[in-house]
Amino acid sequence: MSTDTTAAATERAGATGSDGADGAPPFRYGAALAARIENSWQDRWAAEGTFQAPNPTGEWAAPGGVGPDKTYLLDMFPYPSGSGLHVGHPLGFIGTDVLGRYLRMTGRTVLHAMGFDAFGLPAEQYAVQTGTHPRTTTEENIKRYQAQLRQLGLAHDERRSVATTDVEFYRWTQWIFLQIYNAWYDEAQRKARPIAELEAELAGGTRPTPDGRAWAELTAAERRAVVDGHRLAYISEAPVNWCPGLGTVLANEEVTADGRSERGNFPVFRRNLKQWMMRITAYADRLIDDLDRLDWSDAVKTMQRNWIGRSEGAQVRFATTSADIEVFTTRPDTLFGATYMVLAPEHPLVDAIVPQAWPEGVDDRWTGGVSDPATAVRTYREAAARKSELDRQENREKTGVFTGAYATNPVNGQQLPVFVADYVLMGYGTGAIMAVPGQDQRDWDFAEAFGLPIVRTVQPSEGFDGAAFTGDGPAINSANAEISLNGMGVAEAKHAITEWLAARGAGEAVVQYKLRDWLFSRQRYWGEPFPIVWDEDGPIPLPDDQLPVELPEIGDYSPKTYDPDAADSEPEPPLSRASEWVEVELDLGDGPKRYRRETNTMPQWAGSCWYYLRYLDPRNHQRFVDPEVEKYWLGKDPSRPNDPGGVDLYVGGMEHAVLHLLYARFWHKVLFDLGQVSSEEPFRRLVNQGYIQAFAYTDARGTYVPADEVVEDAEGRFTWNGQPVRREYGKMGKSLRNVVTPDEMCARYGADTFRLYEMSTGPMEVSRPWSTRDVVGSQRFLQRVWRNLVDEQTGQVRVTDAEPDTETLRLLHRVIAGVHDDLAALHYNTAAAKLIELNNHLTKTYAAVGVPRSVAEPLVLMMAPLTPHIAEELWSLLGHEGSLAHGPFPVADEQYLVAETVEYPIQVNGKVRSRITVPADASGEQVQAAALAEEKVAGMLDGREPRKVIVVPGRLVNVVV
Repeated sequence: MSTDTTAAATERAGATGSDGADGAPPFRYGAALAARIENSWQDRWAAEGTFQAPNPTGEWAAPGGVGPDKTYLLDMFPYPSGSGLHVGHPLGFIGTDVLGRYLRMTGRTVLHAMGFDAFGLPAEQYAVQTGTHPRTTTEENIKRYQAQLRQLGLAHDERRSVATTDVEFYRWTQWIFLQIYNAWYDEAQRKARPIAELEAELAGGTRPTPDGRAWAELTAAERRAVVDGHRLAYISEAPVNWCPGLGTVLANEEVTADGRSERGNFPVFRRNLKQWMMRITAYADRLIDDLDRLDWSDAVKTMQRNWIGRSEGAQVRFATTSADIEVFTTRPDTLFGATYMVLAPEHPLVDAIVPQAWPEGVDDRWTGGVSDPATAVRTYREAAARKSELDRQENREKTGVFTGAYATNPVNGQQLPVFVADYVLMGYGTGAIMAVPGQDQRDWDFAEAFGLPIVRTVQPSEGFDGAAFTGDGPAINSANAEISLNGMGVAEAKHAITEWLAARGAGEAVVQYKLRDWLFSRQRYWGEPFPIVWDEDGPIPLPDDQLPVELPEIGDYSPKTYDPDAADSEPEPPLSRASEWVEVELDLGDGPKRYRRETNTMPQWAGSCWYYLRYLDPRNHQRFVDPEVEKYWLGKDPSRPNDPGGVDLYVGGMEHAVLHLLYARFWHKVLFDLGQVSSEEPFRRLVNQGYIQAFAYTDARGTYVPADEVVEDAEGRFTWNGQPVRREYGKMGKSLRNVVTPDEMCARYGADTFRLYEMSTGPMEVSRPWSTRDVVGSQRFLQRVWRNLVDEQTGQVRVTDAEPDTETLRLLHRVIAGVHDDLAALHYNTAAAKLIELNNHLTKTYAAVGVPRSVAEPLVLMMAPLTPHIAEELWSLLGHEGSLAHGPFPVADEQYLVAETVEYPIQVNGKVRSRITVPADASGEQVQAAALAEEKVAGMLDGREPRKVIVVPGRLVNVVV
């Protein structure tokens, strides 16, 4: 290395007079020196493009081509809130960064980028309150996040960063929406196909129309209705969470358990509104089946399977005087035990079956004391609309009201009273149930509350003394003149009754899912506009050359809000007031016409469904991603059996285990079916990092107080502003007021110390406690390393060219091998422990004379993934010109991994009595001889011959006396 470069490195280390201002040596590694080193290397990495990953083609193509050894690392990208990051947020980011740095050093091409999920309600709400445009707020927040991420030394390819709010990004979100809109799911081929192919089949007569008429006989409006009924994106009347106080529809996740909005605490009502939907249910089987091909945790796979909820059963029709009620049941064998029926309050048949007056002799418990059925049902539905689905499912107190109508049980002709009750949801099955209280506890509770009959259809097991019996057993009380199930087991009875129903047109075998189609509309301003216009006959997709549809500038960002209790109010999105934007004249191929733009926007989920694809090719203005680029980074690996392709490692929180992953998988599968991507799944491997947990404190009111202002006295009592507070433990976050920011930690200790502490406190997947007072331990390790290699008085390196002793070499190469394994397995805490062990040995052995270079350099290289800035600085001081970001990573010498000696525990009659140490290459006879000669063992034998001696090589010696 040249003298100038060394001097520059030394100057960086030494130009920190504050480190020596308190009497400490001038070149001691402290916060000020760490900051200077870190800023310097971050600038250099950016200037040199150190972490820029090449593509196989396009403007970023590598001159010599790209190698096959590539890894695409991905973090679940953050929402840039105004409060910035706290120390819990970067846990996964640092974890993927450590792995990426390690892989680069071992010769792999690594793509690691970071973007921002930037649409959504918080920025819009802030805009409503302040009048600041959401884009202004969002971009300021993004800059803050970028600065915070940069100071942590994350090795991102910054060229690839995107935000979902970038117009160029959401142009392609709109384009993907149109691919989904212009596609349908062919059940026979089990894949999506272009809608044009459906139209061709209908026109050619190879696919019949719903009513059997020839395609040419249908009017243009009728044809459009037929085609629209098949689209993967469609308009439907759907039950939604309507919040008048906010003036918008909310996702289930935005509604609290007591049926109020998470933001603002307004009442939320379930009601049917016209909304955009995505036909994700068409992919239910593939979404379940392909989980077996993914390297995900069993916990996440189970959550996805449960959410999709595939179950086999029968669809049964119960006749009423107005219409048939269809019920899905997984237990058709219990039909003879059905004694009443229940419709969800939102069920579309409720109004149709309600008579004008109550039947004679109706039980007062059924009517709720109301004089007529219509009033009783309307009152009950209004009350049910105020409850969340979670509250309705978990509420043990069963409520309901009789509709006044009866339905006929097809197996025995009995007239079953039909109730409306909120424990039945439209989101599962058909929104109607046949109630069998003898075999279902919820039905039992309802039957007891309303005085309804209970008939058992399964013989309870011996000794059963509960209410509803939900186990297996022989059928009882289940026969009519044509069929008897009595004595059959559950499986046999299911099959028999389903065949009987099908033969009489009263039902058929079906597979049902809990998964519902995806509600895709929001009555908000700050979201992606739909690339859709409307004419008198319905929605029309815009052509590609009219994308993007940009958000207009408006003066009022808030949707029209209402009295919080005005359940019957109608959504009025903010975009509906941008009249010049909404009413537009366009030529869509048949001459200029007036159209009306869609005024809903897409949900925040839209951009997060595909952002990982845009990282691959963010400057491509012709396609959302170049096919060759996608295939290189995401394509299937022929060396992996049944590999679906996708991101090599995706890291994020368990809170996104269902919906985000499910939605992204759905979009990706549609794109795969349409030939837009080569991979069948977006994320082949998934790791959910743990949470950072910290102490929080509440005062006498139960209100959280700032954790950093709480004082602990000598007796372990806690006070805030002189008042006693109660301590608890929870996930770090604003709501618990126990946030610690990475800015604070970097200022006090440096980014490398912060990185090392977070990675040292436990395995990636495990939640771990935060203790600011313990961070200093990681700083002390870095200070010891620095002190071993750099003279704190002069700033000069103090390594030697001496040969290390054999003990040091054995430890060094054992650590190299162990750190290799630990970093590859994301076991960063044990990797850090091995590095500390090695440095402690160096301190003890070489503190006075200087560390041998042949040990110092591997130590620095192994530190680089965890603590990159100090490692780069030490590497430079050791005389190397280039960055160590691309290696080399040390390789263990096998000769030093062979143990010289082995310790054997000696068991005598099954209990460990002593231990011996013998050469590693000792034969079994030599081990046995040494064991029998050991003093304690020889004393126990007292001259006798043992009955048996068992030597387990390398493990133990068992002596039987």
